[in-house]
Amino acid sequence: MSPFAVLLLSASMSVDAFAVAVGRGATETRGRMAEALRTGFVFGVVEAITPFLGWLAGIAAAGWVASFDHWLAFALLAAVGLHMIYGAFKVEDETEDAGPKRASLLVLIVTALGTSLDAMAVGLSLAFVDLDLFGILAVSLGVGFTTFLFAVIGMSLGNVIGERLGKVAEVIAGVVLFSIGSMILWEHLTGA
Repeated sequence: MSPFAVLLLSASMSVDAFAVAVGRGATETRGRMAEALRTGFVFGVVEAITPFLGWLAGIAAAGWVASFDHWLAFALLAAVGLHMIYGAFKVEDETEDAGPKRASLLVLIVTALGTSLDAMAVGLSLAFVDLDLFGILAVSLGVGFTTFLFAVIGMSLGNVIGERLGKVAEVIAGVVLFSIGSMILWEHLTGA
């Protein structure tokens, strides 16, 4: 696989993470750069691992992952998206700590998994074109690094948006996550 093809593949696999990071950045109130780096790191690591896992799955059990990945992606993204929408409308208890809003590591990992299942499917398909170990490692590292950059940039852009939109941005982020999950499901069910 050529370096240019790896670059294009990496960028296309990072778009979902960018959209989610914009939404997350819009809801972040403090520690913005630290949270952007944390989000970028988690998304990058998860996105780097999933094509490799997909490649291994393609070698081990062709077609098995493809039969349910779209349902899993939809369920994960829809659940996180609906939780964000709920959080935007939830009346906050005034006795609660008014500290920074920060997603738990588990929520961050689940979100990253939801956006990276398409990368797993790509890894699966690369197993069928006889991509060797060094090729899949190059793809995985490229996707992971690009996702890290896209997520950090998305969080930074989201911070600017969040300052202006507040809770509306949190609802938008939830709708975006739910929509991405729905589009993944729709594409797999209709073959579009």
